[in-house]
Amino acid sequence: MAQMLLLDGRTQELVEGSVPDGRTLQSLVRFFSVFADATRLRILSALAISEMCVTDLSRVLELNQTTLSHQLRFLRDAGLVRTERHGKVIFYYPAGGIVNDIMLKGIEFLGY
Repeated sequence: MAQMLLLDGRTQELVEGSVPDGRTLQSLVRFFSVFADATRLRILSALAISEMCVTDLSRVLELNQTTLSHQLRFLRDAGLVRTERHGKVIFYYPAGGIVNDIMLKGIEFLGY
């Protein structure tokens, strides 16, 4: 026996057309996975205040440079941070204000 949907046909089509799939879904999963790691959140929070090099980030966040470099590479590959070279030093900064907005919305949602 076939189950009947309580949705009207228009709403069903709207839902089916709006739920992401394929590459879009995988991109969203990767994007939001960034926010599932405490170290990456700390890095993004620090960079929201000021661009920094690995040495400064390492000292401020009390992380070893290997861990920090690994996480910065992840953030760069995910498109959330960018780099700018000044001589031999590479500075990291947020790719856009939207990342900080998302973090602030999360804090707001949690009621902090």
